[in-house]
Amino acid sequence: MSAQPEGPMTAAEVSAPVPRPERVTDSGRSFGQPPPTVHGAAFLAAPQPMLLVDRGGLVVGANAAALAVLHGAGAPPLIGLVAADLLDLASDPRTWDAYREVLRGRQAPLGRTRRLKHAAGHPVWMRITVSPVPGEEVVLVSLSDVSAHRELQDGLRHLRTHDPVTLLPNRALFFERLTSALQAPQEARVGLCLLDLDGFKAVNDTLGHHIGDRLLAAVAERLTHCADLARHAGGAPLVARLGGDEFALLMEGSTGTEQLVELAETVLSALREPFDLSGRRIAVSASIGIVERPVAGTGATDLMQAADTTLYWAKADGKARWTLYDPERNARRMTRQALSAGLRPAVERGEFVLEYQPLVRLDDGGLRGVEALVRWRHPEFGLLTPNRFIGLAEEDGSIVELGRWVLETACRQARAWQLAHPRVPPVFVSVNVAVRQVWDSDLVADVARILAATRLPAELLQLELTESAVMGSTGRPLRALQDLSDMGVRIAIDDFGTGYSNLAYLSKLPVSVLKLDGAFVRGFPDGAVDGRPEDPADAVIVEAMVQLAHRLGLTVTAECVETVEQAERLRRIGCDTGQGWLYSRPVTAARISGLLAER
Repeated sequence: MSAQPEGPMTAAEVSAPVPRPERVTDSGRSFGQPPPTVHGAAFLAAPQPMLLVDRGGLVVGANAAALAVLHGAGAPPLIGLVAADLLDLASDPRTWDAYREVLRGRQAPLGRTRRLKHAAGHPVWMRITVSPVPGEEVVLVSLSDVSAHRELQDGLRHLRTHDPVTLLPNRALFFERLTSALQAPQEARVGLCLLDLDGFKAVNDTLGHHIGDRLLAAVAERLTHCADLARHAGGAPLVARLGGDEFALLMEGSTGTEQLVELAETVLSALREPFDLSGRRIAVSASIGIVERPVAGTGATDLMQAADTTLYWAKADGKARWTLYDPERNARRMTRQALSAGLRPAVERGEFVLEYQPLVRLDDGGLRGVEALVRWRHPEFGLLTPNRFIGLAEEDGSIVELGRWVLETACRQARAWQLAHPRVPPVFVSVNVAVRQVWDSDLVADVARILAATRLPAELLQLELTESAVMGSTGRPLRALQDLSDMGVRIAIDDFGTGYSNLAYLSKLPVSVLKLDGAFVRGFPDGAVDGRPEDPADAVIVEAMVQLAHRLGLTVTAECVETVEQAERLRRIGCDTGQGWLYSRPVTAARISGLLAER
């Protein structure tokens, strides 16, 4: 900044012509006329720094206050300088255009805040106001020192954008930087490591929040050091605390996933060293989700969702590790979410159907019963088997409504077969029941109501529960099973042999059928399929379980019977019923009607 060499101007000097070369503006008009006469004394004595600028943008007058602020020792005189350069009004296009409009007299006063260099050498924040002078060929530029106000604003902004515990940028500042990073040129890339401490809640719960806060601050120091080590051409990654025990490391201008993986490895290594806090050595680990991609087509929300999903994978995969974002894995997750969201509406829209797989007597090959298997005719994903959606239904509770529909539909169909084929011994229908159906609904009341509504005899209904569910039944579930058994309903243990079979407890359960898991059948000698090696021990185990079941008064059904050899071996062992593709795949109710008609 510069000022006049010889003290403040007099009133006569303010109104005197200032020699300067002729200039041409954008419109081509020539400005060579002298500045107008003004009230010089008031101008010179004003405590507020002020300048007079002609229509060409040159300084033609300055008062003493302006000289004190802008004119440093050895600086060139202010008179004749370009005001826009002096006051930083040409640094951005919008301000420059608005300033020129004021000079032309076509716009109201302009106000801007700029950081200038004070005559004493220190920076100062000035509020600059450019106002036209009516009837004159000059504009008045006034300056107000707003440094104190600006410092207060900066302090408040720092408080708003930084975490008080770790002193790191907080979530608000992180998203500002992320948004800015995504506005880089399209060929640029951006990387993000989203980090969550493993087991931090236990530290808070056992040692107190004051120790937890100190641990967070210590973690922040190590993360900052790791970021400094990872400094590259684009600078050091931004380290921010997003909340709780979640941190983020944002790398602008990343060069690829390898760079982010190296950063994540550095962080995990740094956190393996225990923290010494008030004489306590605290060990902590972290899970990290890594996302790295071009900025083109990437939004802040999408990037954060991908990072959050990847962090969840790192936790689910065992914690204390980093995981890279995988589009295919995410697609499966999105499909899972879509299925979960559509379960309840699908029941109301009637998108579920039942198929039935025959249960065949091994001694004569006669049809003994059928197992009802639910299918979902999804409008987007096609026909889905139970393994695609039953687990989701159990998680969100929709299994209760779905299970009730399956039970009623299967019972109604079994009664229809009974009425349509009165000369054929009736077949029972077996329906799978989830544990949550026993806990979250009155299963006994539902079964009683459905049997009464469909007029199906109770002995023609079999309910299947998994081994782990039945063998651990106490209290309400056990009472429900007992009430159902007393009603005449058959209770079967599905997938028997794969859980924790308490054989002593088995004799006390109201169970009438054991369904052997197909893994045993597939291991039979001379009957192995799908490349599974033969295991003679499987045949021995099956024979022992069949004998045990018969001694307890139970019948045995073998699942996944696929070859004649398997069926014959099971028959010789004494197994009662077989189920599998050797006899039939799951088929429609009409096909079962055909089988009954053939009998």
